[in-house]
Amino acid sequence: MNEFRVGIFNLLRKIIGGSSVLLAVIYTLGHIIIAMTCNYLITGARLDLAAVDALIEPIINGFWFYALHKIWKGFQNE
Repeated sequence: MNEFRVGIFNLLRKIIGGSSVLLAVIYTLGHIIIAMTCNYLITGARLDLAAVDALIEPIINGFWFYALHKIWKGFQNE
């Protein structure tokens, strides 16, 4: 079973193709959970409205983070 897990992990690593995409996805998922919880607790909004807000804003931030990370890596390679 361990070989299977290692194989799946290696396949995912090849599909994703680099740390920028994986890092942006992990960041975005965490941001969605944090934003939804904060919105719900701070404003008292219904969970469905907190979820909509928590999905839209972090997805935009995720794209921004990906672009920023790619630009940063470009400057580091010079």
